Amino acid sequence: MNGSTLQTFAAECAEELPGAQLEHPFGPDWEVFKVRGKVFMLMTEVPGRPVVILKADPGEAQALRQHNSHITPGYHMNKKHWITLEGGTGVDKKLVRELVTDSYLLVVSHLPKAEQPVDPHTYGTSTRAAR
Repeated sequence: MNGSTLQTFAAECAEELPGAQLEHPFGPDWEVFKVRGKVFMLMTEVPGRPVVILKADPGEAQALRQHNSHITPGYHMNKKHWITLEGGTGVDKKLVRELVTDSYLLVVSHLPKAEQPVDPHTYGTSTRAAR
């Protein structure tokens, strides 16, 4: 998957998530997806390369970076809790959808229960198993 296809697909995945909203708080070069005011995905270009920046569990983020050269520490973000995804070999729709959904659920799980648009422990479990 190339970089522009990656960003297009990641945006489509994010827009399907309950309560997700696209904003441009840092100007037109940054697309920022939030749920209940909290960021779960950013998209921009890092010198000529379209990237998607996502929240990730620190242990999982480290494993992802070790096993895929197209996943690096979060650009302009906390390197422990965020990853940067670039287009390339091994980056397919299944991986992108999983990473976007996982990022969203990590953010939702830290919201007060009354503000959670979905139950982060059960959301998507039946659809994930079907894939």
